[in-house]
Formats: sequence, C-alpha cells, structure tokens
Amino acid sequence: MLIGVPTEIKNHEYRVGLTPASVRELTHHGHGVLVQAGAGAAIGLDDEHYEAAGAKIVPDAATVFARAEMVVKVKEPQPQECAMLRRGQILFTYLHLAPDPKQTRLLLDSGAVAIAYETVTDSRGGLPLLAPMSEVAGRMSVQAGAHCLEKAQGGRGVLLGGVPGVPAAKVVVLGGGVVGTNAARMAMGLEAKVVVIDKSLPRLKELDLQFGAKLQTLYSTVDTIEEHVLDADLVIGAVLVPGAEAPKLVTKAMVERMRRGAVVVDVAIDQGGCFETSHPTTHAEPTYLVDGVVHYCVANMPGAVARTSTFALNNATLPFTLALADRGYRAALARDPHLRAGLNIHAGAVTCKAVADAQELGYQPAEEALRL
Repeated sequence: MLIGVPTEIKNHEYRVGLTPASVRELTHHGHGVLVQAGAGAAIGLDDEHYEAAGAKIVPDAATVFARAEMVVKVKEPQPQECAMLRRGQILFTYLHLAPDPKQTRLLLDSGAVAIAYETVTDSRGGLPLLAPMSEVAGRMSVQAGAHCLEKAQGGRGVLLGGVPGVPAAKVVVLGGGVVGTNAARMAMGLEAKVVVIDKSLPRLKELDLQFGAKLQTLYSTVDTIEEHVLDADLVIGAVLVPGAEAPKLVTKAMVERMRRGAVVVDVAIDQGGCFETSHPTTHAEPTYLVDGVVHYCVANMPGAVARTSTFALNNATLPFTLALADRGYRAALARDPHLRAGLNIHAGAVTCKAVADAQELGYQPAEEALRL
C-alpha cells in the first residue's frame, strides 16, 4: 500500500502522522511511504531522516493526497484537505466529528473511508489511540491553568501550591478518566488542593485507592458540581462520551458566579466542550474572558509539546496503521472489531452512531457498510 503523510496545517500544529521509525516499519513490511517536505521539521524530524527510513519526499500536500491510498494525519482534515480526498481513499487520523457538521458533510461528500483514532477501542473498553494524547492534555491542563492564574494573564494571582502560611489553590477536575487522572496527579504534585468529580463510583474508588487522602473524590450531581466550581481557582473539564458531544456540566449561570480571575481549562473542547461558555481557541490566542473568568479552550493542546506527543501517538497508532496497510481496510476492519469501531465515515455514509445521533443523520452500521 502507498501511505501518505502531509504536513499538518491547523494553527500551531507541529505534530506529524508518522515518525521515521514508523516509516521504517512500514517499508520493512513492503509498503511505500510519501512524506510532504518539511512535515516533521519543526520537531527535529528532518526530511533526510525520513529518506533514510525509506520514505519518498514529495513537494506538497496535493501530491500526497493525489497519490496515497491511505493518508495518515494527526488532526482532523481542514476544508482544503477534505477537498483533496477521493472516493475509497483511507483517512486515518483524529476526527472529532460529533460537534463538527461541516467536516462531517465534507467527508461524506468525498466518499473517503474515514477512520477516527478517538473511537478505536480495546478489549478493556478503553480508547487506546486517544489515551496518549489524553495523558498529555491532562498534564498540560494544569500547566496551562497555573500560567493562566497569574495576574498578568488575567487570573486571580494565585500560586497553585501556595507557600507556608498561605493556602494552596483549589483545583476541581470534572471527570476521572485518563485526562482527569493525569490532571489530578500533576495538580497534587504542585501541592494544590484537588477535587475530582465523576459519576462512576468504581472509578472514584480506584482514584481513592491510587492517591489516598491527598485527593478528594466526589460523586457527580448538579449540586456537587455547582458547589465546588463556585469555590474553585482552577476548573479542568475532562469529561468524555466516546464519539459524542461532551455534556455541558457547567452552565453560564455558574460561570457568572465563579470567582473573578478563576480559570477554566476545557480539555473536552474537541468534542464541543463541557462548559456552556466554551468555544475553541488556538495556541496563537489561547484564552478569553467570560464574566471575569479566564477560559483556556485550545482544541489541540498536545500540539504545544509536539515532539513528545508525536512519539507517544505513534507508539499507539503504528500497530493499527500496519494492520490497515498489510490487510487492506476491509479485511483489517472485518478481522478486528476494535479497529472497526474507529470507522466513522464510509463511502458517503455515517458509520458511527454517536456522530449520527449528534447531528441527526442517517446511520449505517460499520458491519453493514463493509458488506456493500
């Protein structure tokens, strides 16, 4: 199979779909790889590294899309990239379609086979291709939140860990999954006072056993969320409904009553965000104010630490990329139900129920689509 890697074009996005090591693995399996010139240069993965691994360097994205049978990316395709997709071409990347009807329509019109990293599953019910970026984003959320709390950034002027004689900041984490666990770990490491709110009692028990008395775990209700959000210095939105829009757990009315200069970091913004006042931002302009509350809603947070993120992502995606290339997408998806769960769009049909439900579109089960 001929696999293409274009340069990412989203604002301040420096990650790349394949590392040279991944390219070498693919070429070792007998596949060809096209890499757009400069695709990994920003993170020290130069064209000569890709050539040494067996890739062919091509001058532009148009060449990659025109020639490749499968395009491997990081972020969702931008409109100009969707326009270059063709019927039957495989696109393997993050999509986050539920809150993005425009992208959904463009992918449907292209006729491409769009497989989303974020809905691929594993035997334990996890999301193995989302997890590494969730780990990065969870850890970054505290780093970003701590910076935003500085007075010069519009924050309250609070140090997360306080100092002797001065209380530590209160950090509230909504959601105890991968993002929330990593956020809590980092916040506790900075000696903040940390509360995790989740609706899963088994997960809360796991967090209690993992972190002990340093972490306060609470069952999620509207009352609990309101009480602790209003009292927080930093609130991190870490909720996830796989493939679907994030629930709006914090209302505009709650934000109006929060402390002036408090900070919200909405890691769920890729799926629409879990604050009613959230809208996507970029690394170029990461924050805005609503009722005196600083909102950090960057939709590609891990792009800020692009080298770490690229290698972490490739460690997870490479086995699935190899399966698609070695067997072809139909055989690979038929053989592996977990990879099949990643199929969101197939030949003009929506094959992810959460996306279809979110946008009130017709739904065709992946199994049925693959039989056509």
